Amino acid sequence: MFEEFRRFIARGNVVDLAVGLIVGAAFTAIVNSLVGDILNPLIGVVTGGIDFSNHFVNLGRAEFASLAEARAAGAPVIAWGAFLTALINFLIVAWAVFLLVKAVNRLRDAATPPPPPAQPAGPPAPTSEELLAEIRDLLRARG
Repeated sequence: MFEEFRRFIARGNVVDLAVGLIVGAAFTAIVNSLVGDILNPLIGVVTGGIDFSNHFVNLGRAEFASLAEARAAGAPVIAWGAFLTALINFLIVAWAVFLLVKAVNRLRDAATPPPPPAQPAGPPAPTSEELLAEIRDLLRARG
């Protein structure tokens, strides 16, 4: 059983998946920092200091000063600011992944040798009608 497990782990797909997960976790930390430490403050400056992450609609009867206070009290809320922040994070991650895939494809295309030049095609094959006409002419000539 150990030998079978070793072969399973040594397969390329498992190792590739493990590397992808590790790099993905590190990439997530970078994107979260980009959003929280750079983009959200810039958006706040543009929008006059509004921090979207604390915006919510209270569906309960009590009043709360912050989203954290409402959640701690178990109040029903629609946290549209947190959703908007998650949406911004998603768009940034999607854009970064797009750029990464584009760069990898460009590198792969540069590393792939160009295909050999196409050989010039010979004369086109005769059509069915041309073959039948040739057969007819041969039969007439014979007999």
